Amino acid sequence: MQFIKNGPDVPTELLEAHEEGRVVFFCGAGISYPAGLPLFEGLVSKIYAALGENPSDVEQAALRAYQYDTVLGLLERRITGGRRAVREALASSLKPNYEKRGALQTHRALLALAETRAGATRLVTTNFDRVFEKVLEEDGLRFDRYSAPLLPVPKNRWDGLVYLHGLLPEGAQEIELNKLVVSSGDFGLAYLTERWASRFVSELFRGYTVCFVGYSINDPILRYMMDALAADKLMGEDTKPAFAFGSHAKSREVQVANEWEAKNVVPILYKETRKHTYLHRTLHAWAASYRDGVTGKQAIVGRYANLKPTGTTKQDDFVGRLMWALSDKTGLPAKRFADMDPVPSLEWLEPFEKVSFGEKDLVRFGIQHKHPTNSKVKFSLLKRPTPYSLSDWMRPVVFPGNRNGFDEVMKHLARWLAKHVGDPELFLWAVGQGGELHPAFRWEISRKLEGFLRFANAATNHQKATRQGDCILLDSYVDFTI
Repeated sequence: MQFIKNGPDVPTELLEAHEEGRVVFFCGAGISYPAGLPLFEGLVSKIYAALGENPSDVEQAALRAYQYDTVLGLLERRITGGRRAVREALASSLKPNYEKRGALQTHRALLALAETRAGATRLVTTNFDRVFEKVLEEDGLRFDRYSAPLLPVPKNRWDGLVYLHGLLPEGAQEIELNKLVVSSGDFGLAYLTERWASRFVSELFRGYTVCFVGYSINDPILRYMMDALAADKLMGEDTKPAFAFGSHAKSREVQVANEWEAKNVVPILYKETRKHTYLHRTLHAWAASYRDGVTGKQAIVGRYANLKPTGTTKQDDFVGRLMWALSDKTGLPAKRFADMDPVPSLEWLEPFEKVSFGEKDLVRFGIQHKHPTNSKVKFSLLKRPTPYSLSDWMRPVVFPGNRNGFDEVMKHLARWLAKHVGDPELFLWAVGQGGELHPAFRWEISRKLEGFLRFANAATNHQKATRQGDCILLDSYVDFTI
């Protein structure tokens, strides 16, 4: 689903996993860009500038290969007092500017998205900065935080924010600075030798759907994590799908998508801008919708239901947004759709009939799929499986013998259809289905026709009363004139 115009299309599979509390957002340096903090490449440049150093030839080669962790490892070994000096330069280079517009907005959005409906917070970041800490302080939020190498076991009881590569101390404390995973040597210890980071990542991917936010395709941090997962898969470990928000330059969308998929990551791509506006605005809109729950989906219905569905585009897929909202199994967004005045156009029949759902969408309609995945299951909003594995599908117009009940969504869509009972297009559509009306749909139409009849009778009685009144007035006038 596309949350904003021109924004990335967030896969339904990810949205549903998130609603069920099975998604963990994995946050990189890109989320702190609005607060004036650099990406990994920019951080390396700032460290060199703070130390008054220029990269050597071998360091330049590592920079060109995007091996920023290797660059810092080489720098630490080359200069006097290297390890401490580099880390102090790093700390001085990560000073956020909280006065910048929207400096904390993306962090707030991610914290909102990270909170499950049950109240647990599950969020991971490889950033060292203290921007999340600033949000927690300002908003009075209280939950556990874990900093490398003391990490939790990411099971169902896990509740908190994990600083996977460490957190900058508030002062220049050498012991805490040494815990930061910065150079290639640190990464080697964390992911290859001591393996505490790779064990956390592996366990996380086994239990949760991970969504990377704020990483570039060449980010060395991403490389270490995906290498650890690849090793697990070679040993037969089962992991959940991983998603990643990523930007692409003009005409490079397909190439960038292939690069992400080569890392076994499902890409969620957006058009690249200097400030990655489409990423941040999407996260803000998603968080607002999630925070509002079903009310947020009702708001989507109110915003788009009276538009012409033919006006939807790839850049502004409001039909996709409306379909996502209407599929809420509570039926409340569908009720809002059916209750709207003026009633939404019958033109919505076309997207509602389109076979745009598959096996992964069954859970959206309250159907728990207990059998092996059947990728051939395809259905539409108006013709889909019931929550009973051996039952026929529900639809407003049925074939003889099919009498399954309607769920909350279909019940309100049938009400919307019945409101168009006077439109010949509805009649032609029902005939084209090749069967008779479902009893529940027939009842909705009968109720609507009865309303028309009552209105017609009331109008007739009113006309009669008006004519009688006219006669009385005329008689009175005649009597008066005589």
